[in-house]
Amino acid sequence: MAYTSGKLTKNLVRTLGPGRHGDGNGLYLVVDPSGARRWIVRVTVKGQRNRQGKPNRTDFGADIITLTVARERALEYRRLAKQGLNPKYHRDKEVPCFEEVARQVHIERLPTWKNPKHGQQWINTLADYAFPKIGRLPVSEIDQPEVLQVLSPIWTEKHETARRVAQRMKAVLDVARSRGFREGENPVTVVMDARVLPRVKAKVKHHNAMRWQDVPAFYAQLSRQGGMAAKALMFTCLTGCRTSEVLQAVWEEFDFDEQTWTIPEARTKTGSQHRVPLTAQMLEIIDPLKALRANCVFEGQRRHKPLSNMSMLMLLRRMKIEDVTVHGFRSAFRDWAAEVGNHPREVAELSLGHKVGSEVERAYARSDLLQRRRTLMTDWCEHVHGGTGDG
Repeated sequence: MAYTSGKLTKNLVRTLGPGRHGDGNGLYLVVDPSGARRWIVRVTVKGQRNRQGKPNRTDFGADIITLTVARERALEYRRLAKQGLNPKYHRDKEVPCFEEVARQVHIERLPTWKNPKHGQQWINTLADYAFPKIGRLPVSEIDQPEVLQVLSPIWTEKHETARRVAQRMKAVLDVARSRGFREGENPVTVVMDARVLPRVKAKVKHHNAMRWQDVPAFYAQLSRQGGMAAKALMFTCLTGCRTSEVLQAVWEEFDFDEQTWTIPEARTKTGSQHRVPLTAQMLEIIDPLKALRANCVFEGQRRHKPLSNMSMLMLLRRMKIEDVTVHGFRSAFRDWAAEVGNHPREVAELSLGHKVGSEVERAYARSDLLQRRRTLMTDWCEHVHGGTGDG
């Protein structure tokens, strides 16, 4: 029995939108609104009838597999059906390989990630470190030796990456077991609980920060620079916000009557909305940018597109500021607030968009202390502009 038709291609299997897409010979690719994909094979089993006495057509599902394998399985189902055998009970159960299950898990979880970048990182770490070693192995055959084969080479030199690979391997094997492709305990859990791998003392790596005492002189130098990157960096210094929060800012987030900038939860690291009080110095930076009529506040070289993530760091390097990162200005602000700002800790932490206290404490303390933070940010901006307040 040859497979004569084939309307789908590998690219279509990967990119088609929601719906049921036929390939021929009873094979369909079903794409859910969430983006999850699965195959359906529709066959009529010889000799089976429905209640009306007509031939009974039956659908059989399969996890997402390659187009070639799906076509082979469709032919197998049709062959069994022509013999009067129900594929549900007579087909050989084919165990998918690790890579197949991992890519299916990735597709199913895409809607749960904060942004596409996180989802891509999830599958990229497995593609880089796990797939070359165990990608083609059936998930039923992966045990502790295979887990160690992946983790051991990177456990000490790339410890944080190895930890993430282990977490993602565990998730894939948990899903495989839930679908009946594995039995017993997850080997990743066994390896980690048994502490087979050497203990690695994680070193906390802080972003290089400028001393808060040096910020006014730097800011004066920065204000003499031309270009959008300089304006974005000035705004970043004053607000204490993260690089991505500033660069992705759009005008709709700003309330100039209330003098607040509201960063939506989808764009914050904590997943919670963050209101930033706007000071006179901040407004002085962004008010002239309205005339550009761009969608984003800090427009890059492409129309309506923001500056690149590296633009502010590259500006620092052009200014010969070698040992400082953009993120480090948040540390400078926090050190200033602690040493001379004379403002409560929780006000400073909330100004940085951090969560303060336990979940129970946050449940009762629902105010974001906007007015107290406005006073703090005003003091900080005066310090940055070379005023007093530096002790």
